[in-house]
Amino acid sequence: MSDLLRTLAVLLLALALAGCGVASPEFKNADITGTDCCRDFSLTDHKGRARKLADFRGKAVVIFFGYTQCPDVCPTTLAEMKSAVQQLGADGKRVQVLFVTLDPERDTRELLAEYVPAFDPDFLGLYGDLETTAKTAKEFRVFYQKHSGPTPGSYTLDHTAGSYVFDPQGRARLFVRHGDGGANLVADLRALLKQG
Repeated sequence: MSDLLRTLAVLLLALALAGCGVASPEFKNADITGTDCCRDFSLTDHKGRARKLADFRGKAVVIFFGYTQCPDVCPTTLAEMKSAVQQLGADGKRVQVLFVTLDPERDTRELLAEYVPAFDPDFLGLYGDLETTAKTAKEFRVFYQKHSGPTPGSYTLDHTAGSYVFDPQGRARLFVRHGDGGANLVADLRALLKQG
């Protein structure tokens, strides 16, 4: 009987110690940990370098899909991301912001190289051809649709306005809705960076 009690005591102690581990943070944005989307991409950055998600291991990564001629959502989001990175102080260097264009017909490498770093020199613009763009958007469950303008080159795009956040291990963790203002993003990035 004492062996049974001893075994039970050891099991209870093990369970208690397991409960003392580091708890997952309670995020302010939508927690998508364990999602089956957003696994990877194969795009080119505005410096001409082929990129995959694994290139940014060790950093928290924020990915936003948009286009350079977007009149409001895209520049507002990139400005909020710049502010969030600045509010992190030295930890801001451990965050990589990626802007993926949904408009490769107009958003050339040269245009992305002007547009994206204007918000922050460390931000990267990513692009692919039409097929790669569609494949990447599908992988990340990003909706986008072209609307004709008065001339062939003056179209607009409706698109998903949120951002994805990955932890330093490259796992999708958060979906950030547009219009957050940045405060919740800062808190969540701090939590992810603290976890390592």
